[in-house]
Amino acid sequence: MQICKTVDEFRVARRDLAGAGSVGLVPTMGYLHEGHLSLVRASVEQNDFTAASLFVNPAQFNNPQDLELYPRDEARDMALFEESGVDLVLMPSPDAMYPPGFQTYVEVEKIAQGLEGEHRLGHFKGVATVVLKLFNITQPNRAYFGQKDAQQVAVIRQMARDLNLPIEIVVCPILREADGLAMSSRNARLSEAQRAAAPSVYRALQAAKSQYGAGDRHPDKLRAAMQQILDAEPLAQVNYISAADADSLQELEAPSEGPILLSLAVFFGDVRLIDNLILE
Repeated sequence: MQICKTVDEFRVARRDLAGAGSVGLVPTMGYLHEGHLSLVRASVEQNDFTAASLFVNPAQFNNPQDLELYPRDEARDMALFEESGVDLVLMPSPDAMYPPGFQTYVEVEKIAQGLEGEHRLGHFKGVATVVLKLFNITQPNRAYFGQKDAQQVAVIRQMARDLNLPIEIVVCPILREADGLAMSSRNARLSEAQRAAAPSVYRALQAAKSQYGAGDRHPDKLRAAMQQILDAEPLAQVNYISAADADSLQELEAPSEGPILLSLAVFFGDVRLIDNLILE
């Protein structure tokens, strides 16, 4: 496995692979867990070579404290990448990605405005910009993302379509702990009590799914079912609860015949967790 800490170094290594087969890209911010590694395994299975990036992107954090507290363990991450079959790693510094005088950003419009976009102003501007930069640097045939960040996936797919990027966006399922909590690097910041309370997020999604399956499909009722579960958990502070059209991400006001994205963001102390589930 080759680790490249500059864009130029990575481009030299990438040129050596030109014509040698397909390349998959797994973009990460590090502090890897099994969810990240499932993306790596999918890429290894589907491509001749796999590249990964490790970059904690300052442009997508609207809270400086969240950026400062984001967990990091580069040595462990590199070992896990190598064990999982990654061939090339891009691990640039913030100055390499955003050099002095940087002033060009990518903004995806409607699909980035609600949900996370409403509560984390500027977040998707930072996401779209860094992902496009990573695509330009690594030139992958396929790029791998997790369904846990459902709106991020929608934003990246929209950007890829709109900008005619010759890259297949591959979305992999959410991986969960035994108690249902979606795997996330931020879980490491939960206290023991918060960790015990955090599975209430998944239970809220399951409650709405059960109600939907029983035939009570009005989006207000689905949102209320999620709210009721979280209201019963003293450590859970709801940021938002949503039942939206799974394609447009527009909040639903009436029952829908199409797929519904249930999603929510919940604080446990200062740790903000997100999760989602699609009702087909």
